[in-house]
Amino acid sequence: MRHTRSQGYILIYEVVVMFIFSMTLLAVLSVGNRMLGGLRSSVNREQALQISEAGINYYQWHLAHYPTDYQDGTGGAGPYVHDYIDTDTGTVIGQFSLTITPPLIGSTVVTIRSTGYTLANPNTKRTVTTRYGIPSLAKYSFLTNSDVWIGDTESVNGEFHSNNGIRFDGTGNAPITSAKTTYMCQPYHGCSPAQSKPGIWGAAPQSTQNFWQFPVPNLDFTTITANLATMKNDAQTNGIYLAPSNAQGYSLVFNSNNTVSIYRVNSLRAHPTGWDVNGAAHNEDLDYGTGGGARTLLSTPALPANGIMFIEDRTWVEGTVSGRVMVAAALLPYNPATAPSILIPNNIQYTVKDGTVALGLLAQKDVLATYYVPNTLNIDAALIAQNGSVQRFYFPSNIKTTITTYGSLMSFGVWTWSWVNGSGTVVSGFQNTVTTYDTNLLFSPPPSFPLSNSGYQQITWSNN
Repeated sequence: MRHTRSQGYILIYEVVVMFIFSMTLLAVLSVGNRMLGGLRSSVNREQALQISEAGINYYQWHLAHYPTDYQDGTGGAGPYVHDYIDTDTGTVIGQFSLTITPPLIGSTVVTIRSTGYTLANPNTKRTVTTRYGIPSLAKYSFLTNSDVWIGDTESVNGEFHSNNGIRFDGTGNAPITSAKTTYMCQPYHGCSPAQSKPGIWGAAPQSTQNFWQFPVPNLDFTTITANLATMKNDAQTNGIYLAPSNAQGYSLVFNSNNTVSIYRVNSLRAHPTGWDVNGAAHNEDLDYGTGGGARTLLSTPALPANGIMFIEDRTWVEGTVSGRVMVAAALLPYNPATAPSILIPNNIQYTVKDGTVALGLLAQKDVLATYYVPNTLNIDAALIAQNGSVQRFYFPSNIKTTITTYGSLMSFGVWTWSWVNGSGTVVSGFQNTVTTYDTNLLFSPPPSFPLSNSGYQQITWSNN
């Protein structure tokens, strides 16, 4: 009897253990099933992400071969759906759908939105959004093909490059580069007689000297030569084109309401002789007259849809800019004797500085600050002197206070806003120069602004 009862106890114990084990197993299986479901979901989401990434890679390739095609070669509106093929099996396992947003006027930034999914789980979708752009040559705050001297009262914000030598006595906050190991510093840059100097030298503080790099590769200045013939055609087609004035030139006054007032300049205001950076005397007057008949208002149109203004004459530019515009003053074919300059007689200012407003001033010859500019001058623009210099002539004892530029500056020849004597004292031009780089110009320059040859680069990447 005692043996029988012992066996009964064991049977009850085994049943209890089996019950507990069964409950535990069910719980484990339930957890495992949930984990397996989560794993399947993660795998599906990862596959969808990889397929959407494939869509981005495909369109990056497409832009590399067809950089201005934003319709996937179809000529029609998107989205554009493509099969995704498993290269191991050769079968279609998913699809990606592309939505392409082309650049704004003047910008190079393309937005690509790719949504991917597998055919086995079409409801599990992942979307990747990227922005690609071609950098413009406005990556430089300052670019020149000539020697340059930054004085001790001058500051430069942004990258600075010269294909020749640099004397840098001011302050900077970004790479300062020269293509020269050594160069011959000339008297007009404080070296009398001319003498050999390092590619970059000067009395800049050590914090600025830390940015000095030389020698670096030469930047071919011809790459900033915009296709003026194309710009002229674009201006005649959808922009604003002004033929030779048969007078003194044209005056453009930008208005804050997205318009520009166009004047014909009839007479000029006299001033003393000036000398340019090459030592040549200039007796021609640089400012339009002040009398009632000095200028004739021709029209006040809205800024052109394509942003291009092409003027075949000397051009004065000033005012408040509220759009994206490129002003080119050129006369084709190029002739040094007739190439027009752009003159700045007054402030040029943007309504906002968020990248939506940009002005390019491209002169076939010089970009000049005139004799009668205000003592404190502000210039918001990307300036290009294609075959001449960005400068203010030397007018003896004519001294202004401060010039502040916001944008970028490209000068084929020697650039200067200030003239100093042997002791470093400003004797003409602006006593203080402040140059601030507009970072928006890198991927969103003015229309038809020269671009680098680097092709598209990824700017941003995001996914959901």
